[in-house]
Amino acid sequence: MTEVVEPSIATRSPAPQAAAFGGITGTEPEARRNDRPDFPAIQVSPEFAELRRRFRRFVFPMSALFFTWYLTYVLLAAYARDLMGHRIAGSVNVAFVLGLLQFVTTIAITVGYLRFARRRIDPQVQLIKARAGAARK
Repeated sequence: MTEVVEPSIATRSPAPQAAAFGGITGTEPEARRNDRPDFPAIQVSPEFAELRRRFRRFVFPMSALFFTWYLTYVLLAAYARDLMGHRIAGSVNVAFVLGLLQFVTTIAITVGYLRFARRRIDPQVQLIKARAGAARK
């Protein structure tokens, strides 16, 4: 019967260094490693939880609202042809106006999000960066 015995850790040769690809060896200088923020600590911080909450309070309802509006437009186009074909002025019908309103609401949501982000998201991000020591220099 053959017995396999593993050599002890102390007698093993060190693991070969991974081959560099584009100058990347998989190891970093110690000084550079210590300059980075502690991302796991940031992720569990109350400030980051507040940031996520603020973001979700805007994005999820707005996404649901826009999806409902878009789906309503598609369903009206598919099943309410008489309503959508009703002429408003000249060759402009209800479907055309509602289609243009899709673009208008997309732009309005984008502008609204930009304003919201400037007022509520960006200051929170700057606070998190400052506490993590990664604020702009």
